[in-house]
Amino acid sequence: MLVLGIETSCDETAAALVADGKDILSNIVATQFDLLKKYGGVVPEIAARRHTELIGYTVEEALDKAGKTLDDVEAVAVSSMQGLIGCLMVGVAAAKSISYARGLPLIGVHHVEGHIFANRLSNPDLPFPHVCLTVSGGHTLLLYVKEESSYELLGTTLDDAAGEAFDKTAKFLGILYADRNTGGGRAIDELSRKGDRLAFNFPRPMLRNKTYDFSFSGLKTSVINMFKDRIAAGKKLPLADIAASFQEAVVDVLVVKTLRAADEYGVKAVSVTGGVSANSRLRSAFEDACAAKGVAVYFPSLSLCTDNAAMIAAAGHARLMRGEVSGLRLNVVPNSPLEGLDERDIN
Repeated sequence: MLVLGIETSCDETAAALVADGKDILSNIVATQFDLLKKYGGVVPEIAARRHTELIGYTVEEALDKAGKTLDDVEAVAVSSMQGLIGCLMVGVAAAKSISYARGLPLIGVHHVEGHIFANRLSNPDLPFPHVCLTVSGGHTLLLYVKEESSYELLGTTLDDAAGEAFDKTAKFLGILYADRNTGGGRAIDELSRKGDRLAFNFPRPMLRNKTYDFSFSGLKTSVINMFKDRIAAGKKLPLADIAASFQEAVVDVLVVKTLRAADEYGVKAVSVTGGVSANSRLRSAFEDACAAKGVAVYFPSLSLCTDNAAMIAAAGHARLMRGEVSGLRLNVVPNSPLEGLDERDIN
């Protein structure tokens, strides 16, 4: 079964071809970094317009790289839930056009579920059940994954997502790269390698809270206040130490809460996915903590951590195999719970 995946939930225009939900034949991602960097971030309307310019070329490149044509495609999967509404609409419109013109099944996919399947693509032996931490610029979710495509939401962010806190803190510290296609998370990760992660004792928000929810807005504010206080006092600003200490606070919360959930639910495996899962300190901290508790930890390959269409194709294939097909009346839902697709979108 050859599935064409399309992903346009934010600022990446992506298309991929995946065979049988596991073999990636192509995975093309067109970035908007050069266009959006002058605005200091994603501008939804501009991003959506750029998607309309890129989507046709991106799909064509995915087909060419895989050595396939639309005649070979057997289904189309597209991000239709969770993202910027205008951006999602572009991808869904393209997927509907291909589906209608070729008479192909159309599957709407939740963007977060795509990230979960990125780990399945990288780790086919990922066991069920397990606890999954999905952490990115827009999401921080802790899930109990009972079986394939079956989820129980344990906790979510009450304010800033972890990746959003990374981006905002990096921007405040002035360490974003103006000439590189990279976000605040990577900038802080790289700078932190030169710093002392114990130099500053930043708060660990909700670490001892009995729920599995997260909150990173206060941590970000703590960094900003400390920064301003040091300036007012005429003290040095060791940016590498600040970045490393901030990162350590975020990592501590993510690791402790995830392993607490694994212990409560009696699972021996955790998966970490989403853009922030590429963070080197997060990976090493999870590996150390999981090894100490006899828990296996799984990460996607670095190329599948950020938004891509291969993960959408894989998630769509899994739903198609269960007969969950979306019709041409598939709706765009910018804010949708992960627990299941809206019944109105399923034939």
